Amino acid sequence: MEDLEILNLWKAYDQKLEENLNFNRKNAEEILNIKVNSLLSSMKPLKIFTILAGILWVGFGGLMLINLALHTLSSVNPFFLLSAALQVLITAIALIMYTYQFVLISQVDMSRPVVETQEQLARLKSSTLWIARILFLQLPLWTTFYLSWSMFTSGNMIMLIVQALVTASFTYSAIWLFLNIKFENRDKKWFRLMFEGKEWTPVMQSMELLSQINEYRKL
Repeated sequence: MEDLEILNLWKAYDQKLEENLNFNRKNAEEILNIKVNSLLSSMKPLKIFTILAGILWVGFGGLMLINLALHTLSSVNPFFLLSAALQVLITAIALIMYTYQFVLISQVDMSRPVVETQEQLARLKSSTLWIARILFLQLPLWTTFYLSWSMFTSGNMIMLIVQALVTASFTYSAIWLFLNIKFENRDKKWFRLMFEGKEWTPVMQSMELLSQINEYRKL
């Protein structure tokens, strides 16, 4: 009889322990969900500001280019026109991607399967890298918008050499960054200096937390 009572007590203890473990796992998962939502929400204000600033910049630049094309195309500096047009185009592409990111963040639902949320964050991570790569293509344009034909026909040779070196260095930097800004380089110092902040850190921290949630759900 005593053995049976001890066995029942042992079973009751095991059941209680299992219930406590399940309760703790559930609480831990809910806390991690709250942290993920908080991290993603912290990205929204910057995204909204960037989208609004981008709309103003693209709108102003687009209207300016249209006005130049319609009224003063024959007298406008072609270097300025081409540089400005490319800058507006690149900014417009980045603006579309920022809007896509904001939609992604808004659609994250922690009640859905973890795998689905991980896929959304993977797209958010990838688009963040692509935005940076695309925006850095503007670098050489900042060295060409002020050029004119007269600089080449009657300009100082030394100044032309300096201009060529500056444009070449900016072009090389833009191409190098475009090719090297990728997830595989995330542990390199230059990458960390460039990406630490509200654009990148919350995404990486959210992905780590989601991995923990996934582990809890497997238990």
